[in-house]
This record gives sequence, C-alpha cells and structure tokens, in this order.
Amino acid sequence: MPAPRKYPLELRERAVRMYRTSEPKPVIRRMAEELGVHHEALRGWIRQAEADAGERDDLLTTVEREELAALRKERANEVLRMASAFFAAQLDPTRPRLERSSTSTHTWGSSPYSGNCTSPPPPTTAGARPRRSRARDAGRTSS
Repeated sequence: MPAPRKYPLELRERAVRMYRTSEPKPVIRRMAEELGVHHEALRGWIRQAEADAGERDDLLTTVEREELAALRKERANEVLRMASAFFAAQLDPTRPRLERSSTSTHTWGSSPYSGNCTSPPPPTTAGARPRRSRARDAGRTSS
C-alpha cells in the first residue's frame, strides 16, 4: 500500500492548471507559497504534467510509470515464487527437484540454485605418467 499523499489530488490538478494557463509564467516558488505547498512539490507536479502532455522527453509519463511498477511487481513475485519452490525442495527431499534451464552453463552439482555445489570433476590424466611411490624411492641410495 503506498504512503498517503501529503497534498490532495484536487490541489495538485488545480495548481498545475493555474501554472499552465497563466501568462507570463509565474515564479514557481512564489506560486507555491500562495498555494501553501512546497515549491519542489509544485515543480515536480508541473514537470510530470508536461511529460504526460508530451512536452518533455526526459521523464516517463504517468502511464509508463504505472507499467514499469507493474512489471517490477510481477518480476518480484516471480523471484519469490522461485525462491519458495527452491526452499520447499530443500526442506522436503521427497519433492521433485527444479529442472535446469536449457540455457544454463552449470554442468556439475545437484542443482543450479543450491549454492552447495560439489567440486567439478578432476581433470583427466590421459597420457600422464603414473607417480612413483615413496616406498620405492626410499630404498634407493643417492650416488
């Protein structure tokens, strides 16, 4: 739940409308004092209204902000769902394990999400000479 707004929506709309319809443009600080709002709040409302009207390209519109917030919320829910499945599998070994994605480069260990991966297999020793035992070396004398 978002925090309550300090200023009513009607006041915001009226202040922006007053600023945009007045000629010449008033000083934002003075207008804010007359309305009883903080000057940076009024400046932000005006900038957002300009972005929504297509007059500014440096800010997201209100619709774009809402879409971005919805996408972030959806992504957060997806992460929580995956974490829940992972921890449920860790706590209950009878549950089936998560499948690795086909794009994963993870080739060893029990699960790509476990963090408790075993060490990779040792390198192959094809063509290497076997090591001599120390017992055999101990019987030799140096010349």
